[in-house]
Formats: sequence, C-alpha cells, structure tokens
Amino acid sequence: MALPYEIFVGLRYLRAKRRNRTISLNTFVSIAGITLGVAALIGTVGIMTGFKEDIQAKILGTTAHIIVQERMKENMTEYDPLVEKIRTVPEVVAATPFVLRQVLLTTQSGVQGIVLRGIDPERESQVTELAKNMATGQLADLLTPVKVRQAPVDDPQGEAQMVEKPGIILGRELAGRLGVFTGDIINVVSPVGPISAMGMVPKIRTFAVVGLFHSGMYEYDSSLAYIELGEAQKFFNMGDSVSGIEVKVTDVFRADEIARNIEHELGFSHGARDWMQMNRNLFSALKLEKTMMFLLLVLITIVASFNIVSTLTMIVTEKQKEIAILKAMGATRRSIRRIFMLNGLIIGFSGTAIGIPLGYAFLWLIERFWTFDASVYYISKIPVHVLAEDVLLVAGSAILISFIATVYPANQAAKLEPVAALRYE
Repeated sequence: MALPYEIFVGLRYLRAKRRNRTISLNTFVSIAGITLGVAALIGTVGIMTGFKEDIQAKILGTTAHIIVQERMKENMTEYDPLVEKIRTVPEVVAATPFVLRQVLLTTQSGVQGIVLRGIDPERESQVTELAKNMATGQLADLLTPVKVRQAPVDDPQGEAQMVEKPGIILGRELAGRLGVFTGDIINVVSPVGPISAMGMVPKIRTFAVVGLFHSGMYEYDSSLAYIELGEAQKFFNMGDSVSGIEVKVTDVFRADEIARNIEHELGFSHGARDWMQMNRNLFSALKLEKTMMFLLLVLITIVASFNIVSTLTMIVTEKQKEIAILKAMGATRRSIRRIFMLNGLIIGFSGTAIGIPLGYAFLWLIERFWTFDASVYYISKIPVHVLAEDVLLVAGSAILISFIATVYPANQAAKLEPVAALRYE
C-alpha cells in the first residue's frame, strides 16, 4: 500500500541526520507553536462562552423569557383572559401580568431614579427566579401591609403612631446607595401625577422595605424595585390594567418561535418580544468580541505555520538526493507531494492533540485557583464552559492552516528533477 510507505518516509524525514539537528529543532518549534495556538484558542473561547452563559443565566433569572404587550396602547386591559389564553400555547410554562414604570426613590440620605415593577408575588416565582434571588425577606411579604411607627404629619414632634405601609423589595446595590435596610421607610415619587392649577403635581407614596434581592447583575441590583401589582395599579392610577404579561417557556433558545406562536394566538393587536430581542445589543457585542478574539488568536497558529514552511523547505533541501532516488525508482510527483503534505499534517495533528488537553488544563487551573472578591467584581471565579463545536472549530482551523503551509514546499519537492539532483553524485 502506498499510504503506509508515504507515512513512513514522511516520519523519517521529520528527523534530521546526526550532522544536522536544525530540522529536528524546527519540527519541535513548529509543533510547539501549533500547541500554544490551539491551547490559547481553547482557553479564550471557553472563557468567552462561560461569561456569555453566566450573563444569560443572570438575565433570565430576573426577566421573563417573553414579554407580551399591546401594540397600539400603553396599557393592557382585561388581561386575565389573555393570561389563560397564553398558557394554552404549546411550550408555555407560566404567565403573569406586571406593571412597569420609572420613578424616583427618596430617603433622608439619597435620591435615585429606578424602574419600579408591580408583580403578583404568588405567580412571579413561576415565571422568574426572583424568589430564589431574595437575599432577605420573601416575595409573599409584599402581600401583607407592614406596621411602622410614624410621627403625625401635622405635628412632627408629636407621639409616633403605628401605621400600615405597603411593602417594597429593593435591589441590594440600590438599598446600599439609598442607605436603607429591611424595615426602613422609603418614598416613591411618580413624575406623572394629578394636574392642578400649578401644573402636574408629582405623586408621592411611602413604602416599607420588606426585602432585598441579589440577581448577580449590577444593572438590575442597582435600578430595580418591586411592589405588589394592586398597589402599583393604585399608585399609577391605572385602574384594572397592566403594562404587559410575562411568559416563561420550556426552551429559552426557542423563545422567538414561541413568541411568534403567541402573537398568532392573540392576534395583531398584541406583540411578543423574547429575551434575545430585548438584550440583542448585549449578546451581539459578546458574540462579536468572541469572534474577534478567535480571529486574533488564530494569528498564533498562522505564525506557527511559517515554521512548518521553513521546516519542510529545509527538509526538501537536505533530502534532494533521497527524493531523486525515489523518483528514479518510480515515485510519482503526486506521491512525493503527498509525503511532504503528510509531514505538515503530522505536525498539525501533533500540535492539536497536545494543545487541546493543554487548553483544558489551563481552564481548569483558572476555574479552580483564580478567585475574586464577589462584593467588588460580582463573580467569585471566572466562568468557564467549552462547547464541542468550538473545540472542533479550533482543531479544524489549526489542521487546515498546517495543511495550507505544506503546499509550497511539497510542490517544490514534487518538481525536483532526478538528473539535476544526482548530477554531481
């Protein structure tokens, strides 16, 4: 068989004669270059994928998979029948109404603009992970008014009385900015209020902090607060209407398809947006960053391929007599070309085979021993996840670059004429 013969000759040519160890050194450097390139690529794509999935999990832990809203109106009326209708759509797990408005929170020590969400505490835990993200308190605490001591409004120096206040849940970072803890009083100011002779008067209502949540994303923990759905409807004068309906589905990666099914079920008057649409800019940026890092680190493999070119060129120069003898014995140009292409592929396969486990070992060391202060960086360790398709892409690109590097020296060897090589022998 021709193939075992060509492999044997190719492996023999990768080792230099005793008087010339440069070829063996170049072979080692070529394999090392491919190894480092593959290991760097495995490490980079593993970390980038880990960060993407970590952010994805935190987003889906706070927001719903799909949001359904009216197309033509700001608020949605008669939402209970719509919730039941959405639940009948295949692959929909749960649905619940919500209210969403921007407000100001004021305390004695600070003022902060936030997004206030009105939720049904009993059904919210079926749609999002908010109940699991509670650092202190529970969602059910929003259903029970809190009794707090408050001085009379007309006589601040008078004796404090026990009054009932509706509850509010704040993000942990938001509570830190405002300097409040569980049980403290906070003022919620709506910029949209009743119109008087002096113009629009902001509406202010006092709430008691009944819990703090920690989602793991600073943007959410510093700008979100939750109150009970009915309290939100009264505070914003919405009557029996809501901002929209949150939906949870079985497969988050098919949320766009399920959203289209919901739109078809409800009709044109209602629109549905999935979580990928709502966070398109973020995930597009992460995907672009991962792609650019991959392309930049491929340069390491390309640099290593130049070593393959130089190594094979030196082999061709040193083995001119042997190549001429092989041709004189009947070896074809294709056979000679195949020998040197196999040399390059052997280097590529060897570097890839060593680089992949080396990349995994690098990621294991990072995940195991590289820790952070979670209170500062919001993560305690670097998230790592290597996908099989990424490994195949890295291995395929390394082997392909190694193969391309063999084309020129292999063609030069195939063109060698036996007469010219053996003329002075």
